[in-house]
Amino acid sequence: MTTEHPKTAFITGANKGIGFEVARQLAKRGFAVFIGARDIAKGRAAAQSLCDEGYESTFIALDVTDPLSIKQAAGTFSQKASHLDVLINNAAILEDHGENIMKLNAELLDRTLKTNVTGPMMVTQDFLPYLQKSEGGARIINVSSDVSSLQTMGTYAPAYSISKTALNAITKQFAAALTSPPIAVNSVSPGWVRTDMGGNNANLSVEQGAETIVWLATDAPATETGKFWRDKKEVGW
Repeated sequence: MTTEHPKTAFITGANKGIGFEVARQLAKRGFAVFIGARDIAKGRAAAQSLCDEGYESTFIALDVTDPLSIKQAAGTFSQKASHLDVLINNAAILEDHGENIMKLNAELLDRTLKTNVTGPMMVTQDFLPYLQKSEGGARIINVSSDVSSLQTMGTYAPAYSISKTALNAITKQFAAALTSPPIAVNSVSPGWVRTDMGGNNANLSVEQGAETIVWLATDAPATETGKFWRDKKEVGW
């Protein structure tokens, strides 16, 4: 069955944390939300919980490290909706809290780049035909991090930091390429958020972490593209 909602959003890694909160807030704003996750049980449960609240939510199985899984997810989406208004590349891994660049395992870096950089690129490529059918101007939001900034980067989590810097470059590349029809492409740092990744000591709630992402998906001027945002303000790369 094809959704009758005029606004649609697809969020990767949306079975928990910031991704799920973004899905919930967009659903409240009248979007039909599509939850992408590789954990089938958790993805279905997340989508069902939004349906139980009265929203339209659909789970689509997606492993961003698997090109075939991405193509299958795009195929499934095409059976559920005629267009895509918002794509949020949120799925990511952080495995090197205590690592140092001088001893960084190459396989760990490879694995991190595959999920945090190559994955969002492939997802954007495969969902692009549906984004180009958006009547109101589509938006792509890549969830980055404060640690991606070259201006302030230190020694923390080198694989993760490098991957998010590369994700910012992905943002710039797509923003420069997607001009006809124009699609707004931006990176956003949600800040340090209390999630499985951020830990319990983080200073922001998931609601606060989702705020700028939702703003970029809805109320931010559609002409804003190729930029890096935090707290609804542009910040330096």
